[in-house]
Amino acid sequence: MRRLKKIEKGEYGYRNALKKRRFLIVSVLILFILAQLGARCMTDTQAVKNILTVMAILTVLPAANVASPLAACLKYRTPPRDFYDAYSVYEEKCAMLYDLVLTTKDDVLPMDAIAVHPTGIYAYCVNQRADMRRAEKALNEILTAQKLDPSMRVTNEIKTFDKRVKSLKPACEYEDDGTVEYAVRVLKSLSM
Repeated sequence: MRRLKKIEKGEYGYRNALKKRRFLIVSVLILFILAQLGARCMTDTQAVKNILTVMAILTVLPAANVASPLAACLKYRTPPRDFYDAYSVYEEKCAMLYDLVLTTKDDVLPMDAIAVHPTGIYAYCVNQRADMRRAEKALNEILTAQKLDPSMRVTNEIKTFDKRVKSLKPACEYEDDGTVEYAVRVLKSLSM
């Protein structure tokens, strides 16, 4: 039997794979909770009932931890394949990340694509309700805390993102000091 490759953060299809994985985990945890509560109803011993109740309560905590990010990104899907095909050609110019979901204290920012280039980080966010200036400021503060230049630009207009990515020169024309790879790692670690 052929084993399916796990889709990693930053790869196309990650958001849909994340939702499937988390939905499966939440479903299994809910089944455990229901089984514990069902077993509680079938026993006559008060001590066993108490233990099963505590076990069910303790199982709710990891279920909530897995379910909350799922609820936050449930309505945001991986973009169509032609979106990926259109932007994957720029992977020669810069590091491209897809399907990340970044969060700030005020916004959920589903990024369909992020171009990480020596001149800056350029992101396309599909959440039309998010305040782009506020999100950009919050993300740049996080980058500054990670000892990166606060050079992230976020837009929710595909034309603006498209124009910016097309205008980038190949990253190999710039001195490689490792910041692009470090920025990629930081962005992946910030994502759900």
